Amino acid sequence: GPIALVLPPTRELAQQIQSVVRDYGHLSKPEIRHTCIFGGSSKVPQARDLERGVEVIIATPGRLIDFLENRNTNLQRCTYLVLDEADRMLDMGFEPQIRKI
Repeated sequence: GPIALVLPPTRELAQQIQSVVRDYGHLSKPEIRHTCIFGGSSKVPQARDLERGVEVIIATPGRLIDFLENRNTNLQRCTYLVLDEADRMLDMGFEPQIRKI
């Protein structure tokens, strides 16, 4: 499982965050491995990234729960949790998913 988990409320925000992580991840040695998982796209490449192992997962709550329930990943190593735009996530009704994660 990842060391850091970033939970944004939307796919668009997840992709923006991934862009920043990618830019900074290339600067580290060894390079920070990361993936961005969200609904509305194929699970196959996302699952492949998880199988290879990543230090950072950027994920929307629903798709992350899918992968956790299917045991594609776990949060046993997760030390850092970022709830990006937490107020917006709560306003959008994500509280049950956040609690489940």
